[in-house]
Amino acid sequence: MQNLKTHYHPEVKTLTNKTVFTRHATRSIAIQGEDILLLYTERYEDYSLPGGGLDLGEDKLTGMVRELEEETGAKSIRNIQPFGTYEEYRPWHKPDFDIQHMISYCYTCEIDKELGVAKMEDYETKNGMRAVWVNIHDAIQHNKNTIANSDKKGMSIVRELFLLELIVEREQF
Repeated sequence: MQNLKTHYHPEVKTLTNKTVFTRHATRSIAIQGEDILLLYTERYEDYSLPGGGLDLGEDKLTGMVRELEEETGAKSIRNIQPFGTYEEYRPWHKPDFDIQHMISYCYTCEIDKELGVAKMEDYETKNGMRAVWVNIHDAIQHNKNTIANSDKKGMSIVRELFLLELIVEREQF
């Protein structure tokens, strides 16, 4: 799969003499017209692609489908195609490692517009995460405003904005 970008968080100045662990994750891109299925998270005031970490030994496509179903209630997931990978190096604020190397494997897919019941994890529910169909241009503008004006923004928003803008460029909206 093509690497779309490698991003270093501003706090990551060097990898030399740092302990790094790698986390593999998937992201799903489901579009209908100019609407895209995203997760809105109240805690971070942002829109993000559905997805998350792969379980130990889990196949990427199996993990992508599992995460999409769990977080959004998506039904009839089909026509899955690779979009690309996004690599990032982020600070890790726990004692076991210094840096997290996250590799997100992004896939496009088709799903039914009507969503079923999501099965979010406790922390996702506590963060106010919910699945929404939203105009992709509105989501991009919202995330830009969050980056510019919010002290709540999370570390993922840079990745999400890059991917949303690339989707628009590739789909020629």
